[in-house]
Amino acid sequence: MPLTDLTLAECLVLRPELDEPADLDAFWDLTLREARAAGGTPRWTPVDTGLTQVTTFDVAVPGFAGETVRGWLHLPTGAGLPLGCVVEFLGYGRGRGLAHEQVLWANAGYAHLVMDTRGQGWSTAQGDTPDTATLNGEVPGFLTRGVEDPHDLYYRRLFTDAVRFVEAAREHPAVDPDRIVVTGHSQGGGISLAVAALVPGLAGVMPDVPFLCDIRRGAMIAGQPPYTEIAEYLSLHRDRAGTVLTSLSYVDAAVLASRATAPAFFSVAMMDAVCPPSTCFAAYHRYGGPKDLRVYEFNGHEGGGGHHRRAQLAWVKELFSAS
Repeated sequence: MPLTDLTLAECLVLRPELDEPADLDAFWDLTLREARAAGGTPRWTPVDTGLTQVTTFDVAVPGFAGETVRGWLHLPTGAGLPLGCVVEFLGYGRGRGLAHEQVLWANAGYAHLVMDTRGQGWSTAQGDTPDTATLNGEVPGFLTRGVEDPHDLYYRRLFTDAVRFVEAAREHPAVDPDRIVVTGHSQGGGISLAVAALVPGLAGVMPDVPFLCDIRRGAMIAGQPPYTEIAEYLSLHRDRAGTVLTSLSYVDAAVLASRATAPAFFSVAMMDAVCPPSTCFAAYHRYGGPKDLRVYEFNGHEGGGGHHRRAQLAWVKELFSAS
């Protein structure tokens, strides 16, 4: 697999100028206030998975516009409460999957809340949350859904769902509200960065080869989807580049990252054709809090895989031990 982007030395000194909407903070403040005002109460329904060391709940959380978003909550059976909690967001195309599938963090002794991804769930893991918006004219995929107006953006809805999931975790009696870490791979990494910017007081954030960072550059250089959805859209609508890219700047995780303050543990893969490393480094360099980084020079979009999971386990253990 060849190098897909800038060299590591070039990425380490990269400081891109990103377009930031003047009303970005007001936009997200209003979005989240409207979601909270829609009301609703999280529901936690026990599920029999056949596992003896992990207790699982089917989760329903009011997300964007109060719409129900599904998920799983895994708790280590018999552990002392309250627990540190890892809230996980999923990669592009993935839904929450089956109740017994993602139990690593619970086996490590933590509460683990997995958010389903509205409208997704065709790639390796099924989803159970529809995206109710009826918007036409986008190319296949989610990046250009509602892209002509930031209020209609798919990722406005998805980021709001994610914030509401963290707020639900803080209310759960098994969770220590001061020890919550957000994480995710690719799309999930971009979501975790956005949540870190929009939710104060998180214990930490672990963006793994994050998507949705420096979206303009991603659309110009990525060799594989999903960023190619933007290039395809603009190849058809040649006069709309300014409108589209301005709209997407409201959900650019690298733009939002400057507002985050929680400790962060990033990963970047230098041979990543899906999320080019320069886009991930844009978010890393702009990140507003203390940060650490693992670079996988000879890996593609899979990043560090199981090796990085082990590094994340060690990082979370140290983080929670110090809190």
